[in-house]
Amino acid sequence: MISAPRLPLSDGSTIPQLGVGTYKVPAEVTTDLVAGALAAGYRHIDTAALYGNEAEVGEGLRASGLERDEVFVTTKVWNDDQGFDETLRAFDTSAAKLGLDRVDLYLIHWPIPSADRYVDTWRALQRLQEEGRATSIGVSNFSVPHLERLREETGVLPAVNQVELHPRFPQDALVDWHAAHEIVTESWAPLARGGLLGEPLLARIAEKHGKTPAQVVVRWHLDRGLVVFPKSVSLDRIRENGDVFDFVLDADDHEAIATLDTGERTGRNPDLD
Repeated sequence: MISAPRLPLSDGSTIPQLGVGTYKVPAEVTTDLVAGALAAGYRHIDTAALYGNEAEVGEGLRASGLERDEVFVTTKVWNDDQGFDETLRAFDTSAAKLGLDRVDLYLIHWPIPSADRYVDTWRALQRLQEEGRATSIGVSNFSVPHLERLREETGVLPAVNQVELHPRFPQDALVDWHAAHEIVTESWAPLARGGLLGEPLLARIAEKHGKTPAQVVVRWHLDRGLVVFPKSVSLDRIRENGDVFDFVLDADDHEAIATLDTGERTGRNPDLD
């Protein structure tokens, strides 16, 4: 059984360090995938309004037979629903689809600075937290200027920032800024959308530890103190991704992996929206 450690959040809650991402997981397989992942020991499921599978995630939660407090559930407000009132309505829609009256973490999916609505959206998330409907609140794809503006205008920094992060784009400066301000970093595209799996350097490190390249990369995220949720539509692969708690990477491994840094994103730059 997979048993991931939990990291403390600035609001007093904790978050499982390893989870299952559901981006681009087809709705028709999501229920079985979520239920199977929970049966394997995962306790953290990440979804979003954009993903179109919140209802199926909720069905998977119920099919698992686990108590509500045993599973950490994250969802996100999409760009079209930003704004104070709009975000509150979007949350109601997501909660109804999930079949939950509370989520563990609610995120602003993107800052979209050109729309200039993320501060009002953040105030809506604060309201949801005050009402107990979102235990923790955070953001996704925010850079330091976006975070500093939230602090200046609302006095509250997010508990979490979920950003693209992988060995080719390790985001060292942002991770350090987060740590200095008690923000937990979550990694999306942790395997660079599969682009790292054929990397010879990772294959050599994997052979050294008797693991797969994917397991090495997941371990790299965990060793850095990040929350990570690799995505797969294969339950066998999800189980494999969770089999990473019987080894750690040594200093030589981390030094070698650092050479993969190219600054290359697989997604868009949030500063340009």
